[in-house]
Amino acid sequence: PKYNLKNLQLHAPARASTGRFRMAAVRAEAVDTSISPRVSALRPSKTMAITDMASALRQAGVPVIGLAAGEPDFDTPAVIAEAGINAIRDGSTRYTPNAGTMELRKAICNKLQEENGLTYSPDQVLVSNGAKQCITQAVLAVCSPGDEVLIPAPFWVSYPEMARLAGATPVILPTSISDNFLLKPESLASVITEKSRLLILCSPSNPTGSVYPKELLEEIAAIVKKYPRLLVLSDEIYEHIIYHPAKHTSFAALPGMYDRTLTVNGFSKAFAMTGWRLGYLAAPKHFVSACGKIQSQVGICLSFLSSESFCAAISAIECCNFLIPYFSYHPLFFLC
Repeated sequence: PKYNLKNLQLHAPARASTGRFRMAAVRAEAVDTSISPRVSALRPSKTMAITDMASALRQAGVPVIGLAAGEPDFDTPAVIAEAGINAIRDGSTRYTPNAGTMELRKAICNKLQEENGLTYSPDQVLVSNGAKQCITQAVLAVCSPGDEVLIPAPFWVSYPEMARLAGATPVILPTSISDNFLLKPESLASVITEKSRLLILCSPSNPTGSVYPKELLEEIAAIVKKYPRLLVLSDEIYEHIIYHPAKHTSFAALPGMYDRTLTVNGFSKAFAMTGWRLGYLAAPKHFVSACGKIQSQVGICLSFLSSESFCAAISAIECCNFLIPYFSYHPLFFLC
């Protein structure tokens, strides 16, 4: 191509006089458009790919039953929606604190105390844009390149990718239908190495729906105790979607597990708030602080609208009591 060097010199006479500038003007260098190896190794979310495909089919008029995303088929309870509407009307549209409003974090602490037997202070709670962001930040905060993340299978498809994003290696621990897809303590013990950094437990499980009995969790905890470097991420987002006689137990509530457990939860499932993007992490303060630093650079705060509605969700226990019987008539949700 032809270049107007005279025009270039008029706009930048000092730089145009150098040989280096003239060469750049005459011959453009090839741009390096490569993607980093860490991101190149990352796979896109299959859950979202299938969900987007189902959505496109629906828009085309094709009747589709979507089993990819854990999405209730009813609306957010009115008391929660009204809290969001009122927040908008009141002009509550500004930034919120990075970790979440104090009111919200106190409400989460009360919830954890009353429902899970866990005592946390507000500075041990970080509210994020969905439980997925909480998990990703937690993995990034505690894992280093070369570490291993232990993941019982079947598993939520994002766990291994989160490990890879942190430069860690996902180690898959097979389970059996004969064991109700629950991790056997001896299977865990057989794979732990000096590189093992994080065990991810999801109970109630996505995708199997299995619930870890307290006795089994205690056996797993006894093994974890033997390895000072091994932490546990307890994904408890489905804690309220549970069938009698199963009971949910928070891993951090087990003896000796509080200081090494990062608990992730939210209200997307139990309160049909998937689109509101509400999740939280509860953990020892230095873990929460580390995750908060990441959040301050990549996603900052929860929206004030969601924050106000989240407070309403925590306070509206009667909503949850209404939703649980509803779920008991919809077993297909537990495949999601």
